[in-house]
Amino acid sequence: MEFLERLARNREEICTDAEVLQEIVHRYTKIGRRQEIAALLVKTLAMVDEVMAVGQSEVLRAAEIVQAPQALSARDAIHLASMENRGVRRIFSFDRDFDRWPGIIRMPQD
Repeated sequence: MEFLERLARNREEICTDAEVLQEIVHRYTKIGRRQEIAALLVKTLAMVDEVMAVGQSEVLRAAEIVQAPQALSARDAIHLASMENRGVRRIFSFDRDFDRWPGIIRMPQD
């Protein structure tokens, strides 16, 4: 979160997609930390300028992305489709699978 907080302080535009928020709810439910979900969502939403919807066009594009030779996961494909539809080229993620997708810059580079 420190990296995202620094971006927010620098007034960089930050967006996320609805799937990221769903992943927070899913993960914290799975690890038995349900009581922390609302606070984490509020903190996340306070740092972003926009939450991109995941709709029909993103799902259809994700179906194409998962068939590509990079063999990305369905969730990664949804994120990429959301990014493509809005011209976003940089992603904050520790998931190195995004490094395999052409034109995407993953931050932070480790």
